[in-house]
Amino acid sequence: MNSDKLYRFLFQQKHVRGELVQLSASLDQMLLQHDYPLPVKQLLAELVAATSLLTATLKFDGDIAVQVQGDGPVRFAAVNGTDKQQFRGVVRMQSELQGDSFRSLIGEGYMLVTITPKQGERYQGIIPLTGDSLTSTLEAYFAQSEQLPTRLYLYTDIQQQHNRAAGFMLQVLPVEQQKAKADFADLVMLSDTLTQDEIFNLPTEQLLYRLFHQEEVELFTPQDVSFVCGCSREKCSAAIISLGTEVIKEHIAEGKLDISCEYCNTTYQFDSTDLTALLQQL
Repeated sequence: MNSDKLYRFLFQQKHVRGELVQLSASLDQMLLQHDYPLPVKQLLAELVAATSLLTATLKFDGDIAVQVQGDGPVRFAAVNGTDKQQFRGVVRMQSELQGDSFRSLIGEGYMLVTITPKQGERYQGIIPLTGDSLTSTLEAYFAQSEQLPTRLYLYTDIQQQHNRAAGFMLQVLPVEQQKAKADFADLVMLSDTLTQDEIFNLPTEQLLYRLFHQEEVELFTPQDVSFVCGCSREKCSAAIISLGTEVIKEHIAEGKLDISCEYCNTTYQFDSTDLTALLQQL
């Protein structure tokens, strides 16, 4: 498996583009720090792969946040990504699991996609959850936001000490729509034969040849995908300073203040000496 890379490819004779992402070490970095139940880890792994594919369809410099919210046991699942394919994710639960399907985890709710470019206006799209899978909701999102037929495949392999996820996507190009949709239907029929074993274990070139050996496929240079939390002691210090004099004094009296990052579970400890030094910066 060509781990932690995103591949873009284009069909030379058809008006369709595609993407393939494969995650391993980066997913381990995120999931092994959390004690989520297995179905929740699978959901978050799917969401990471989906966010990576979604980010790759956007030609922008900036950040993207994909959130799923509902009234089920999983109240909130979110992945934040960047145009550099750096991601972090978190899940917040509100009750015990009653099943392991997508809708039994999330219940009734919606998906929220927020795109924040470094230059330009912020965009936010909201769509109700569709069907009993993350893929069906995302396909509906593409149909609503970009009005381009899109087919998405997500796979996970979650183990005790090692995790893998992969995503595969086909999307119509916005040209000659009638021909593009016919091309898309043909390629989807071939893509439906893709197996989990193949996407996890075949080299990318071999995988594409297996699916589309009668097509002329242009494969572009892959992009690295990585887990980047972004937390630091300096950011925690700034957050403490923002609390104000009285709150900091209360924690000085208590003798310490611990701040834990919900993305990587790192805990930053500040004793009374540290807090007094921060207080002096006000």
